Amino acid sequence: MDNQQAGNELYFKRAPIAPRSVKGAFRRFKSAILWLGFSVYFILPWLPWSRPDAPSQAVLFDIPGRRYYIFDLTVFPQDIFWLALLLFMAAVLLFFATALVGRAFCGYFCFQTLWTDAFIWIEHWIQGERPRRIKLAREPWSNSEKLLKVGFTRLVWAAVSFWTAFTFVLYFSHATEMLGSFFSGEAAAAAYITILALSLTTYLAAGVLREHVCTFICPYGRFQSVMYDPETLAVHYDKRRGEGQSGRIAARKGVRTHDERLAQGHGDCVDCGLCVQVCPVGIDIRDGLQYKCISCGLCVDACNTIMDKMSWDRGLVRYDSEVNLSKPIPAPVKLHWKSLKVMGYGLSLILMTAYLFYDMTHRNSFEHSIQQIRQPLFVTLSDGSIRNRYQIRLTNISGGEERYRIDTRGLPEGALDLGNFREVSIKNGRSVIIQANVKLDQVRAEQIDNFDFVIQTGSGETVVDPARFFTRH
Repeated sequence: MDNQQAGNELYFKRAPIAPRSVKGAFRRFKSAILWLGFSVYFILPWLPWSRPDAPSQAVLFDIPGRRYYIFDLTVFPQDIFWLALLLFMAAVLLFFATALVGRAFCGYFCFQTLWTDAFIWIEHWIQGERPRRIKLAREPWSNSEKLLKVGFTRLVWAAVSFWTAFTFVLYFSHATEMLGSFFSGEAAAAAYITILALSLTTYLAAGVLREHVCTFICPYGRFQSVMYDPETLAVHYDKRRGEGQSGRIAARKGVRTHDERLAQGHGDCVDCGLCVQVCPVGIDIRDGLQYKCISCGLCVDACNTIMDKMSWDRGLVRYDSEVNLSKPIPAPVKLHWKSLKVMGYGLSLILMTAYLFYDMTHRNSFEHSIQQIRQPLFVTLSDGSIRNRYQIRLTNISGGEERYRIDTRGLPEGALDLGNFREVSIKNGRSVIIQANVKLDQVRAEQIDNFDFVIQTGSGETVVDPARFFTRH
């Protein structure tokens, strides 16, 4: 019967969670991350950045032009390796953080957490503290106060959801132009469809589903346990200290002071339930480590507030490891980074980050490819000379218009024929294909097997690319 009830738990109707507000170090840290994240996300598309041949926008992903501007860096589709490396680094960073501090990424940095936190703050601002919100939820919709406050809450949610979606679209278009074209009805259909879809999903995820996204939709909460070690820091309730031998009990007459509780075998937990009330996913941390816990630390702040009021030591609920909690006398909390797994993650991150920055700062200002046209491999002309043909592709990624000069090394004068393209001017982000003919007489053709193409920019950058000259199949 218990197994059946556990299996059917997914289908039970759940009452919405109304977290109580709390003050403390972890709440301040969460708020700082929230304001920093929102500031970066909402302001960045409007930040001006001077460019000679592109919109003056700090971050712009120009999909039609196949150019992606990130401040002074211009990224092209051929730089897809950078994106792959960044995604791999993000995964390793997640594993690294999880091995050290558990699911702290979810509690502080996840987009779902940030937007849900903002929506809860809006709800608290309009409807009041937790008891008032619970009372409003129980009132019928005929109650004018509920209709006004809940309706206004959802209206503000919808506005935040819309602006979140609209800001996302600004990253893929010139912000000032999009602002005018969108509200005048002249924007592309893709913009309206994207904004509608993202507005709905943001509203549902942060306003309606909330903790269900973390519990049932996000896969990270399910597989995080395989990355935990006994030394991993996570939010724990010190059960020995909190329960004692006789269990937890409220601080009432006869068991109010610390000495009275110890004499009767009770622990420090006064069973106030504040740790449950502040939890954004609605769990009781005193039941032990749970996959629903996002390690936001709000229950730590709540418990420390009560311990301060009782003039007892903080840390009844704290970040700690299972190894430390199992000791007869727990030691001070510290990060356990001296393990092969954690150091391996850290070393991988350092090496990948160093390589990515090296590759970004040492790439050429242009890309080139030289391919020999092999149909046919060579041609014998009427005067007995032999001709090979080559296709040269140049792509300017310097950030501005550039001139290129093409020459050869190891060939006699006049052997290279580029038509009118010995020098070519290419705009930033553009590509040019040049047909090159190399013609040698019979004697020279027998002597020369290899030569070099030399490509030089107007700024002095030079690239040498070897090539072969064929006289037989």
